[in-house]
Amino acid sequence: MTRIDDISTPRRTKEIIQRHGFSFKKSLGQNFLIDQNILFKIVEAADLDKEKGALEIGPGIGALTEKLAQTANRVTAVEIDQRLIPILQEVLEPYPNVSVHHGDVLKVDLHELFRDYFSGVSKVSVVANLPYYVTTPILMKLLEEKLPLENIVVMIQKEVAVRMAASPGSKDYGSLSIAVQYYSEPKLVCTVPHTVFIPQPNVESAVIRLKVRDKPPVEVDDEKHFFEVVHASFAQRRKTIANNLKSRFFPGEGRERLEQLLQEAEIEPSRRGETLSIEEYARLSSVLLRAGVR
Repeated sequence: MTRIDDISTPRRTKEIIQRHGFSFKKSLGQNFLIDQNILFKIVEAADLDKEKGALEIGPGIGALTEKLAQTANRVTAVEIDQRLIPILQEVLEPYPNVSVHHGDVLKVDLHELFRDYFSGVSKVSVVANLPYYVTTPILMKLLEEKLPLENIVVMIQKEVAVRMAASPGSKDYGSLSIAVQYYSEPKLVCTVPHTVFIPQPNVESAVIRLKVRDKPPVEVDDEKHFFEVVHASFAQRRKTIANNLKSRFFPGEGRERLEQLLQEAEIEPSRRGETLSIEEYARLSSVLLRAGVR
């Protein structure tokens, strides 16, 4: 049920913006949510309770932060725009379980932040309406740093969300799908119309939940090499995997050795990168490593 003082109502959002003379910066990808139902779906997907913590990235004027504060034990919000810090401190003053941290999440020491703000909570999830222009770098930092996370629930560009959740053989499946699925189990929560934002973005949005894995679904001998093989396989989508891998790992050589190694990995050289499962990429990386191909 919407309370009259909820930050996320259109009336209250406009009142806060006008009272503080705030102007949106396009360069920061600022689009504030003004829809209660979407906010509740985001928080619900994070599976929070009074024993858990939430890290929010890009809180804006605190619409989602408020919902997190009402649900979680502890909330830490990282905001890059210095102009929003006094606004957040004012509107979130009724919530002593919220801490606002000024900084760029791509530069913040997240392990230190977790030690400072989340000691004593059972589990932590990232919950955020992410700026679309830095979605992938932020998510990959969260996943690659192997933080003690339960879920990552984020509002992102729909096209990117679909790619993250895509299955082998589909047109949306690529290196991003494999990277995200190596570290987590993605699930699309809902699509979001552009009309529920101020200002309205030019693209469709979606909420996706990444349930962080305790361990990857495949064993790889060298993660860096595994991802290099994956990226090389998608270098040019219309090319076969043999042609893509030759350009990256066998420049100036004939195809015979590469095709032998592909056959050893039980992969037909004529297949394209988007048809291979994460298990097949793990097997291929292992075969190439054993052959000394780096």
